[in-house]
Amino acid sequence: MKVLCVLGTRPEAIKFVSVVRALQVSNRFEPIVCATGQHRDMLDQVLRAFDLRVDIDLNLMTPGQSPSDVTSQVLQALGRVLKEVNPDWVLVQGDTVTAFAAAIAAYFSRTRLGHIEAGLRTGAKFAPYPEELMRRGISVFTDAHFAPTNRARANLLEEGISSERVWVTGNTGIDALHLALKLLKGGGKLRDEIDQRFAFLRPEARLVLVTAHRRESFGKAFEEICLALRDIAKQSPDIDLVYPVHLNPNVIDPVERILGPVRRVNNRWNKGGAHAPPNLHLIEPLDYFSFVYLMGRSELIITDSGGIQEEAPSIGKPLLVMRDVTERQEAVEAGCALLVGTSRRRIVLEAMELLNNRTHYDAFAHKSNVFGDGESGRKIVQILGSLS
Repeated sequence: MKVLCVLGTRPEAIKFVSVVRALQVSNRFEPIVCATGQHRDMLDQVLRAFDLRVDIDLNLMTPGQSPSDVTSQVLQALGRVLKEVNPDWVLVQGDTVTAFAAAIAAYFSRTRLGHIEAGLRTGAKFAPYPEELMRRGISVFTDAHFAPTNRARANLLEEGISSERVWVTGNTGIDALHLALKLLKGGGKLRDEIDQRFAFLRPEARLVLVTAHRRESFGKAFEEICLALRDIAKQSPDIDLVYPVHLNPNVIDPVERILGPVRRVNNRWNKGGAHAPPNLHLIEPLDYFSFVYLMGRSELIITDSGGIQEEAPSIGKPLLVMRDVTERQEAVEAGCALLVGTSRRRIVLEAMELLNNRTHYDAFAHKSNVFGDGESGRKIVQILGSLS
């Protein structure tokens, strides 16, 4: 049976790896990977890292594209793909515009749809934007909902979806994390190259890892985040703060204006309007394995990302979430994460408390398997087999 796996961004590719591999070793399914190219460079990094072969590459990314641009392009292109391939199932992951448009295309072609990471909700229309409405919309078209947690399942049932169409599988992102950690632990060329890449980090310094790129924070809120990062670095000279900066102009422009130039891979620097503290390292986006390496080495992670809210608890790293609401409340309830919003004062206050108060830190630094045990991809394929 043909299963069309549609992905367009780096997080989607990461979370599809274990599913595609489980489909490949199955005797019942033929996986066909279709990439829309919604995020071209960052997507290609993951495809190479995990040796994930793309069968159909739509390559739809254009400069300055909007969510509506991506939706219309993916919908039209996938309509043609579905007609040509005629799959038995379409699988989508998460809450991207690619996943949403693919869900509509599957409905128009009367193809059964499976949604990986179904049921995440904040209840706030514009937080995160546009992801909250994307995942709500996908649920309308879905035939098999693969919820990562019991909370996600409950969200779906509250919306009137039949319990017979919802399964709790864990999150496939944790599958990829376990695989990456295993490969890094094994040493060899990969680990040596990454060690060398981050030789600029001081061995004695505690590492604080940061990601910030949410669309709903663009503008004043993002400036507050930048100022908070500068304050943390200045107040804690014994830390190395590493921020891989998303290359979206709404991110990199305020970063370089407030914090300083972003270091390019070839060691050239952009012209920035400020000078970062010497222990604040602004670098280009990282490949997946390099980022996992830094997560493992970090003392504290500060983020507005969704996936990192799952990964950090899985490896016992305290997490500050720079958002007002989260669709991954499980990490907060497990005592691994704290919502701090985008206030400069609050971010600095909570970061310094974790860095300077060991008792407080130890209360957050514990592992939690609330998001999965590393077997989610296999479970999803088993369920597909029972439905076919």
